[in-house]
Amino acid sequence: ATPGVTKVRTAKTATGRTGRRRVEGRRSAAKTDPNVARTNDPLAKRQVRDIHRHTGPIPTSVYVIGGIVAVLTMLGLVMVLSASSVSLVHEGVSPWAYFVRQILWALIGTISLFTTMRVPYVRWRGWVRPGLIASYVLMVLPFVPGLGTARNGARAWVELGPIGFQPSEFLKLAVLLYTADLLTKREDRMQVVRATLWPCLAMLGVSSAFMLAQGDLGSAIVLSSIVLAMVFIGGTPMTPLTVSGVGLSIIGLGFVYSTDYRRARFTAFLDLAKNKDHLGYQVWSALVAVQDGGITGAGIGAGKAKWSRLPLAHSDFIFAVIAEELGLIGVVAVMGCYLLFAYFGVQIALAAADRFGMLIAGGVAAWITVQTIINVGGVTGMMPLTGLTLPFMSFGGSSLFVTMTAAGLLLSVARSSA
Repeated sequence: ATPGVTKVRTAKTATGRTGRRRVEGRRSAAKTDPNVARTNDPLAKRQVRDIHRHTGPIPTSVYVIGGIVAVLTMLGLVMVLSASSVSLVHEGVSPWAYFVRQILWALIGTISLFTTMRVPYVRWRGWVRPGLIASYVLMVLPFVPGLGTARNGARAWVELGPIGFQPSEFLKLAVLLYTADLLTKREDRMQVVRATLWPCLAMLGVSSAFMLAQGDLGSAIVLSSIVLAMVFIGGTPMTPLTVSGVGLSIIGLGFVYSTDYRRARFTAFLDLAKNKDHLGYQVWSALVAVQDGGITGAGIGAGKAKWSRLPLAHSDFIFAVIAEELGLIGVVAVMGCYLLFAYFGVQIALAAADRFGMLIAGGVAAWITVQTIINVGGVTGMMPLTGLTLPFMSFGGSSLFVTMTAAGLLLSVARSSA
């Protein structure tokens, strides 16, 4: 017999009330102590498992988030086909090539989403360190001759035969889980920045250094936003958090102004009319496409910008294609989906069963929201262009797969709050 269980049974036999109080105390500890899952007490372990086992009605947020991801992904598939088919025909390639690749990644991402949704999210805590180390190893691969490839000025992709992926997407997820685990373990030391904020910033510095070395400033900005949002949610004092945010902004601007080309490209949006023939050509073309869309749009497949005027229409600038072919109505619908994702992501974080789940949900909501703002802001000329994809919609297998996996984690947290 297990000693812990024997003790509870003996106490209950002697005095029933004392035994019940002891059992209830262990249940309460299992719900509040994030480290109780590591104990050898089988009763405590069983209570932790019960927290993360869905027993009640499925929360509304699960249906909403799941529906949003499904709608955006399916609409993204249609828009990728519409935006890429013409350019592929001009290149002598099958017009279905990008669509087929994207739909395969969408299927793999769907499997990953359902897997992460069904698996209790606390189980990932044992894999945060190996996952982070593996992600750092992947970040080295773009620099390996014969494996790494450069696109649009960034050496951030890996080509393994027919499979290509962007390691920074996996690093975002690994950093999110590592940060959530660290801040959960040190919940009672959040006022001690040396124990919480500094380790997070050190890990962020190493991760961002890899991304900047690859020339991927956009991913570094998103990653910084994820970490800062999570340490804010975790309870870090505002003064050191504000100083950290300002410091990271200065470092980012230093990277931008380190070369004349980066500075000119980063500031081109400030005067698009002057730069429309060179550095601002893509954004200017995107704005023309948005204008041509009007209220109702030209119709799916009937847009003209993708024929030759709008580069990267199927990836970074897919929002412009949506605006041209679906019009203002389509833009409002798509942006409404992202706003709902952000709102319900926050609600899931507030209703999470434990601190680890709260941090995961908050991190995923910040990730998708910030990346959407940066992409749409860049396409519409309201922000610098950074080359980020539009979550769930742009062409890009690794981006779609990882964001769907992150959405599965968010759904897992939502299910556990029932």
